[in-house]
Amino acid sequence: MDKTLELLKLAKDGDEEAKEKMVKDNLGLVWSVARRFIGRGLELDDLYQIGCIGLMKCIDKFDLSYDVKFSTYAVPMIAGEIKRYLRDDGIIKVSRSLKEIAYKVGRVREQIMNSTGIEPGIEDISKILNIEVEEIVASLEANVDVESINKTLYQNDGNEICIEDKLADARDEHEQVLNRVVINELLSELKDVESKIIKLRYFDNKTQSEIADEIGISQVQVSRMEKKILQKMRTRYYS
Repeated sequence: MDKTLELLKLAKDGDEEAKEKMVKDNLGLVWSVARRFIGRGLELDDLYQIGCIGLMKCIDKFDLSYDVKFSTYAVPMIAGEIKRYLRDDGIIKVSRSLKEIAYKVGRVREQIMNSTGIEPGIEDISKILNIEVEEIVASLEANVDVESINKTLYQNDGNEICIEDKLADARDEHEQVLNRVVINELLSELKDVESKIIKLRYFDNKTQSEIADEIGISQVQVSRMEKKILQKMRTRYYS
């Protein structure tokens, strides 16, 4: 079994380090796929983030029995994730003519129900308005409200659980993995003392004075170094 398949097996068995290594090893692949979609209404960084979600889905779904390279499997999956986002996440614009037809249909339906108590069929409305049935159907479908992400799915111990909450769970998990990969990458590029200061400060939650005592310098020096290191990491991240 080659190295990639070994990592995949470990990742699928729940090894977080193996999953992070798989993500890190394939970030270049995500960038190359994301660049294909430049000019579609999203910034490259946004396309890259969506592509990373696709990459992690690939890692989760890849079957070790597939007789294909992981990269060969991943490219269309990553592209598909970006395409889905571009297709589903955009604002759906309904033409003015369809809006007008839907409005007329609503008025006629309301008038007939008020006078007869019976809801008219689409064919009846078509005859009254002298509009083709197909156009009426299209107008009604186009004007259906988009499902709100705030819609309540169910209640748990009196607390409402909505669509947004369920989406956030998956999104947060993906972002945590990506954040760990990025942070580990940035830390690996620092000098040993710089990496140690950041780890003690932000991972072990130590004060600048405690760090100064541990590495044998003054608190003022720690403060100055911390600012420079963070600036270096920000510059590297956005470059």
